Amino acid sequence: MEQIHFTGQVWRPPFEANSVLLQATAGCSHNSCRFCSLYHGTKFRPSPFSEIEHDLQVIQKYQPEARRIFLTGANPFVFSYNKLVKIALLIRRYLPNVQNIGGFARITDIKTKSLAEWKDLRRLGYDRIAIGTETGDDITLLRMKKGYTAKEILEQCIKLQEAGIEYNITYLNGLGGMGNGERNALETAKIYSQIRPFIISVVSLTVFPESELYQEIQEGEYIESSEHERLEELHTLISNLMLDTPVTILANTVSNPVPLTGLLPYDRQHLTSEIRKIMDQVKEEELKNYRMSIKSL
Repeated sequence: MEQIHFTGQVWRPPFEANSVLLQATAGCSHNSCRFCSLYHGTKFRPSPFSEIEHDLQVIQKYQPEARRIFLTGANPFVFSYNKLVKIALLIRRYLPNVQNIGGFARITDIKTKSLAEWKDLRRLGYDRIAIGTETGDDITLLRMKKGYTAKEILEQCIKLQEAGIEYNITYLNGLGGMGNGERNALETAKIYSQIRPFIISVVSLTVFPESELYQEIQEGEYIESSEHERLEELHTLISNLMLDTPVTILANTVSNPVPLTGLLPYDRQHLTSEIRKIMDQVKEEELKNYRMSIKSL
């Protein structure tokens, strides 16, 4: 069987399980977030078009009826508008049944393209983009070297909405560190309540030795939030999210000691009650031991 190209670590959101994966980049073009170890040791590399075309030929042979493509790499939307157009046209040539094309994007990747360009990309099939916003709190964004502000999150997500592109966002629970959970949640709720993600994926901060933040923890420069503080933070976020369209909350990855899912605003009371129940019934030590047992995200 012919092999397709995958370099280093390959990640996709859980809800992309049925999508066909196509490598567009390897590693991360930013690669500076203090907490991140997902692409440790993998140098950023755009896939040559010859590799992309080869992989599409293989996919055409084995999955000719593919309906959705998910571009892998930390942020394939770092590509210019013209390169994204070329990739979409290649996909259409080999997989004419593909309805849409997704992938991870940084806020900075969205910013480099105009509204008119995003509208064109939507017409070519780009949709349901995954954005790792992590937080809407400027203090935390700066501390973690995300490379953008809360205002830019708001502006760029609205740009996608105006282009007709759906997107999901990630909230990194506990990222603010001990004592900052309430601020982190409230500031994030202000931003998220002004945009229209179709999914908010909640991931709880899990620090691995390869990250810069791990070293800061060892040196006492950063103190992690307790597990109960994270639950309180999530309770605050959910209680204060006031979106004008329904949004799915997915807090069910391996990083979440107790999985929670729901649809806001309809499941708000259920979710907040479940969080309170967990805090009352599960000890901090038990939750912490679970986190310490996590080997990989």
